[in-house]
Amino acid sequence: MSKINELAQQLTPDIVSFLRDIMAIHSESAGEREVVQRIKAEMEKVGFDEVKIDGLGNVLGRVGSGSRVIAMDAHVDTVGIGDASAWERDWLAGEVKDGKVWGRGACDMKGSMASMVYGGAIIKRLGLEGDYQLWVTGTVMEEDCDGLCWQYILREGVLEPEVVVITEPTNMGVYRGHRGRMELEVRVRGKSAHGAHPELGDNAVYKMAPIIADIEKLNERLAESADPFLGKGTCTISHIRSTSPSLCAVADSCAVHVDRRLTRGETLELAVSQLAELESVKRAGGEVVVLDYAREAYTGLTYPTKKYYPTWVLEEEHPAVKAAVVAASEALGEKPRVSRWGFSTNGVATCGMFGVPSVGFGPGDEIYAHRTDEHTPIDQLTKAAAFYAAFPAAYLEAQPERPPKPTPGESV
Repeated sequence: MSKINELAQQLTPDIVSFLRDIMAIHSESAGEREVVQRIKAEMEKVGFDEVKIDGLGNVLGRVGSGSRVIAMDAHVDTVGIGDASAWERDWLAGEVKDGKVWGRGACDMKGSMASMVYGGAIIKRLGLEGDYQLWVTGTVMEEDCDGLCWQYILREGVLEPEVVVITEPTNMGVYRGHRGRMELEVRVRGKSAHGAHPELGDNAVYKMAPIIADIEKLNERLAESADPFLGKGTCTISHIRSTSPSLCAVADSCAVHVDRRLTRGETLELAVSQLAELESVKRAGGEVVVLDYAREAYTGLTYPTKKYYPTWVLEEEHPAVKAAVVAASEALGEKPRVSRWGFSTNGVATCGMFGVPSVGFGPGDEIYAHRTDEHTPIDQLTKAAAFYAAFPAAYLEAQPERPPKPTPGESV
């Protein structure tokens, strides 16, 4: 067993204890202040060289003082709990049972946050610092708006990393991309009239009905553009609403919210045109709108963006992927799977918008994210900490020279 793996085993009780502490702090999007402060305190306790909180509320901790900047990211907000009675366990308690930690955030993604902090501690204790700065980031508002935190970090010059490790759950595989996504609305207008005389109005809900059917058919047609690695794009209606002067009146407007997943080669413009060109949309005089996000962070800052989150893929021969495979092989004792996420991550900003090479490795299985049986195996927390400690040196070996500044694009 390597010294890194041995120390990760020794530190496992501390990792689990810290994870349970931050799981006990409820932290939905825009409510992360308390958990950010707790993470800051732990980084300082284990010996990080610098810890700061930026204007959006992200916590950033540095290990090392070299010239090469490497970042590792976990978002620290979680989704809500839904129906509390559906939980078999206390969702805040971080119960330890059957070799796993259970509860909201265990998998998505406070588990990797705990492992990253202790990966940094391993580097410090073993004196593994090289010509790099490792920045461990606990980022905010991801569940509400993927990548907004990294739009802020990169646009505002908080950090300029040459590579980012996204620590969303990968079940200990190395992931190198995922589909993008966007949120749109299709809106139609009608004409109100008294419910006793509906023939005098133009019911917007009825006008929307064929559009709903056509969006379902569009999703089936998207299979024709499936990518061998990422799979097909998808679209689905996730919400519908209407307005009328009263519940005794004909609906005068109707809108559907469309969740659109984008495979390689699909763009914002393409997704908008596919909906706008549906015969039912044109017949109804419908409008297709890409939605905006503008919510105030816990710091009081509002940092608006379009709800468009680009596709990104890192090629398998990229040095960051090779380094991740090496570090994972050391942590796991075997070669890892190399694959992709089904859902979306902050990589939509780091790699998709800004072209910073990004690669994924995290404890837990994404299928348990947002569920009432959310959990992460403790042995994966241990191995993840070992990976995070080993990655910087593996990356510098795979990429000995600082690469040129990135060019944004979905494939790097």
